[in-house]
Amino acid sequence: MSVKLSFLGAADTVTGSRTLINFRGKQILVDCGLFQGPKEYRERNWAKFSPDPANIDSIILTHAHLDHSGYLPRICHEGFKGPIITSEGTADLCGIILRDAGWLEEESAKFANESGYSNHKPALPLFTVEDAERALTQFRPTKRQEWTDLGDGVSLRFLRAGHIIGASLVQLSFETEVGQKLITFTGDLGNGRSYILRGPDQLHETDVLVLESTYGDRLQPRTSAMDALGEVVRRTYERKGVLVIPAFAVGRAQEITYILRLLEDRGQIPKIPVILDSPMAASAMRICLKHTEDQVLDSAFHTTAEPFLPQLFEVSATSDDSMLACMRSGPMIIISASGMLSGGRILHHLKRRLPDSRNTLLFTGYQAEGSKGRYVQEQAAKDGKVRIHHEEIPVEAEVVTLDHLSSHVDQTDVLSYIERMRKLPAKIYINHGMPEAQRTLAQKIHARFGIEACPVSDNSRVELFSSHNAFRR
Repeated sequence: MSVKLSFLGAADTVTGSRTLINFRGKQILVDCGLFQGPKEYRERNWAKFSPDPANIDSIILTHAHLDHSGYLPRICHEGFKGPIITSEGTADLCGIILRDAGWLEEESAKFANESGYSNHKPALPLFTVEDAERALTQFRPTKRQEWTDLGDGVSLRFLRAGHIIGASLVQLSFETEVGQKLITFTGDLGNGRSYILRGPDQLHETDVLVLESTYGDRLQPRTSAMDALGEVVRRTYERKGVLVIPAFAVGRAQEITYILRLLEDRGQIPKIPVILDSPMAASAMRICLKHTEDQVLDSAFHTTAEPFLPQLFEVSATSDDSMLACMRSGPMIIISASGMLSGGRILHHLKRRLPDSRNTLLFTGYQAEGSKGRYVQEQAAKDGKVRIHHEEIPVEAEVVTLDHLSSHVDQTDVLSYIERMRKLPAKIYINHGMPEAQRTLAQKIHARFGIEACPVSDNSRVELFSSHNAFRR
């Protein structure tokens, strides 16, 4: 019996991660992510899911980011009743991320109906808080490094991926007609340069590797992220400006917060008010400090966050707090979501701060094609304006991008990771990347290791481990 893979998302793009496995009549979905970014991507979330969710046996989740987990409430609403198997850290983070996503969906639909903004009458949420609560009851947290029998000749284990708390590589073992075979999904793979997270566990062998390629055509700086961030802070402080940092609420917000404390402790920046304007990021910080198995930090942080936080640290708990932060004068640092400027409190800060040349907007994470963040990076700074909440906002602030703080591997990291394997995979499928990133990484892998590396396209299907042809495409 062969193993069949169907790539239902994160193919030719970096969002909507979903891969379906068929084996001996069993259907397993690896990741169940939302499509985010341009409208043509987001509309795919509303398409009828195939196969019927009621016929899927289990879902395996690599990590908690919405592009990997965010469709779970919807698929459970549509009839999926099986277990959602993931690491303990991912289960904890999904508890806040999915509830928040459901609330935002409900609020968005409410606003659309009240304002008449939507063409749909009435506008409906993709899923609700109740759907998120239902999905969370189906989570089955599992320890890493331990094999779990899924039945019908399939077993599973997780390895640390080092991308965010709980992030894991998924390794699946299949009893096929040509022997025991391994398929490994990297999910999003960390690069080992985090100030908080341990690096990924080294994968020693697998027959097939499904590999992310977010930065497959790029190299990240190897100079000090701390020094680079410190320079931006000092420059903004000297102008008495406000440094606005859009940051992913899970992962990047915690990393930046801790680096700012290290810079203070080393005397590289003055003590400046630091406002974390993201309730989700504050909740995620508590979970981050709880999961010492993924930390490089001192175990003292497990009991107190004080050494982790800048000395003039504040959390904006309410929307009123957030609006008061918008009105305050610098020097000051504001960390807020969302990381790609797709919505949330960060947009109010940008409306207030972008027209002032004393201020700085600092990007520290990947900005997907079609996102407002990518537009500001590439176009708004040149045009001198950006549209926010249906208003043209002047862009006079300094706009800076630091690639040092990425939580993904780059091209060099990927090649080194493969090189350290004791037994190279027979075949690699490249997903979770834009087409050029996928192609470039595939070419580099083939040139260096002689491995057939195949970029996957939307809805592509492959058959593996057939007795007639070990790899049939």
